[in-house]
Amino acid sequence: MLLALHLNIDWTQMLDMKPACERCDTPLAPHAHGAFICSFEDTFCADCADELDEVCPKCRGELVDRPARRK
Repeated sequence: MLLALHLNIDWTQMLDMKPACERCDTPLAPHAHGAFICSFEDTFCADCADELDEVCPKCRGELVDRPARRK
């Protein structure tokens, strides 16, 4: 904990869990698997990520599995 205070780490910041694919608007529940994100948190469903060859069309970064939140 002292290290966190020294480094001024904000423990309250969380991943933005966007509710739908930014390409086709398919709903993406925060507790479900099947969502893909880039490092800027652009969010896509599995079908769109596959069609995009796992490359974000906005930043050209890699699309990876978004972690699921517990219910």
